[in-house]
Amino acid sequence: MLDTQPHMQDCDDFYESLIASHNGLTPPESHAMNARLILLLANHIGDQATLLQALQLARGTPVPTGAADMAPVTPVAPVHAAA
Repeated sequence: MLDTQPHMQDCDDFYESLIASHNGLTPPESHAMNARLILLLANHIGDQATLLQALQLARGTPVPTGAADMAPVTPVAPVHAAA
């Protein structure tokens, strides 16, 4: 089960580091970095049910179960990437 209670220490510092890690990256590089970060953290979590719950909460709707259910996705650059 996904724990959504705050546990981070120094949240603002982490957020600043996250934003700074995108400095100088092109939008495709920024997207690739986000994808690698997500996969690293997903591997750390490891539990499929927890990860699927996180996807659903992040998306705000049920997550498609297979590629056939998914429409093509057009990536959108994060707002901070232009800053």
